Order: sequence, then structure tokens, then C-alpha cells
Amino acid sequence: MLRVRALRKTYKDVVAVDGIDLEVEAGECFGLLGPNGAGKTTTIEICEGITSPDSGTVELLGLNWAHNAHELRQRLGIQLQETQLAEKLTVLETVTLFRSFYKRGPSVAEVIGMVQLEEKSNARVGQLSGGQKQRLAMACALVGDPDLLFLDEPTTGLDPQARRQVWDLVEHLKGSGRTIILTTHYMDEAERLCDRIAIMDRGKIISLGTPRELIASIGAEHMVEFSVDRAVNTERFAHLDGVRLSRSQDHTYQLMVSQLHEAVPAIFSELARQGAVLSELRTHSATLEDVFVSLTGRHLRDE
Repeated sequence: MLRVRALRKTYKDVVAVDGIDLEVEAGECFGLLGPNGAGKTTTIEICEGITSPDSGTVELLGLNWAHNAHELRQRLGIQLQETQLAEKLTVLETVTLFRSFYKRGPSVAEVIGMVQLEEKSNARVGQLSGGQKQRLAMACALVGDPDLLFLDEPTTGLDPQARRQVWDLVEHLKGSGRTIILTTHYMDEAERLCDRIAIMDRGKIISLGTPRELIASIGAEHMVEFSVDRAVNTERFAHLDGVRLSRSQDHTYQLMVSQLHEAVPAIFSELARQGAVLSELRTHSATLEDVFVSLTGRHLRDE
């Protein structure tokens, strides 16, 4: 459905996309995960035909923008990171307008029902909540019954309830067999929705695989975070069985752990040997953020 080779894009002194390769298979939800500024949106805008690359090739549905632009516009669905719609038009009028741009696709009523905006059909766009506007933007991307759907950070700025409504909609689209390319900087979103994920940082793809494969790649199933009353010798923790030091800052430590039931008692014993008083302890299963920290030494939110 999508094949990208040696893609590169530079803005002044910033290399936004630095020679990446990608392939997306039919029927999968493929995620681009990374912090703001990682190059996700630039990559997806090149694939959408909005931005021209400096070098490299993009092939969508066996076609390319240089020779098949009109056909591609009929077969792609695009939700931009920010969608500005005419605020005085109603939901019905907006979807009807966008449906008129495509030769084929579901009826206007079907699309409005798909994004659960039936009760807002006659409401003006300016009266909608943030989550409703995002669902309307998704409706505009679906009116042509696209073979390939691009969703660029569809839940940024939404409250938790609105985010989950968008997630439910994406999962419904996945269930219908639609191919989706999703960019996000929310790890839980990528972990829940995506079949495969490419983690981007500073214009490069630094890891690629299923969520489970990426988490397994760090060699630890659990994370242990603890705080103490003073600095401790971190090298001793790194040498405990099944423990790998990940991060420490201001007397707070984060350890990657393969066997939680063995590591926690060993950590307690080591703290006692060093005379440190434990003030806080948390454990959780390893996540995509832990993968990112392991690969770069930084949290996604640090950007």
C-alpha cells in the first residue's frame, strides 16, 4: 500500500527527514511514533503529496504523485494535524461538500453515522466541541471510501473522553479491513491502535516492529521506579541479576527488570546496604516510552 525509499527533506539548517525507508501492508494500522519535531508530519505530508521531498521515492497503491496525482486523490483519505473547516456551514453541508469531490463513496448519511454525528447534522461547525470537530474531519477523510487513510495526530488536544471516542472509531475502521497510517506522540494510543510501529527521532527511524516486538527488544518486561532520601551508588544496581539501569535523576531511579519477583527484593537489600531510605516505589510493565528512553536516553515528552 505504501513504499518509501531513501526519503529526505531539509528545511534551512534542519534535516526533518533523513533518508528513511518504510513499507505498509494492506489492512494494517501502521504507526509513526515520536516526539514533536521527530519528522512524523513531514514524512506523512510527503506521502500525501502535500510536500515535495528533496530526494527519495514514494509509491502509494502502486502509483506515484508525479504521474498519478488525480487517481491518488480519489483513492486516499487524509486528516491533517489541524483541519480548518467553514464554521458557519452545518455538519451535513460540510460532509455533502466533501462528498462532491469524489466519484465514489458511501452516502453522506452513512458517513455522518460512521463518525456518530447524527445528532449534530444540523449544527454549525463552529458550535462543535473539539472531539466532534475531529470526528467531522475524519468524516471528510472517509467520504471517498479511501483505500489508504492518513490520520496525522488525530487526538492531539482532545480531552480523555474525546480521545477514546476517536480511538473507538479508528478501531472500527481497522475492523473493516481499511489500511491506516497514523502519526502520534501518545504511546498508549500507538500501543492500542497500531499493528506495527516505526519510532522516529530526529528525522530517522530508530526502531520498527509490532508493539510487543519493540517492548521485547529492550530485554526487560517490567520497570521499577523508586525514590530515596539521598544519592546511591547506581553501579551496584546495574549489576543485580536481571536489572539494567535506565535512568536516574534527583534521587529518583528507574530500572529495567526482567524478573520482577527477584529484582525487587534485591533492590531492597541493596538500598539497605547503602543505608538509603526508600520514600516511593512504583512498578509497571514496560511500555513504548520505555523503549524510546532505552534507545535515546530521553522521554517522548521531554521534546
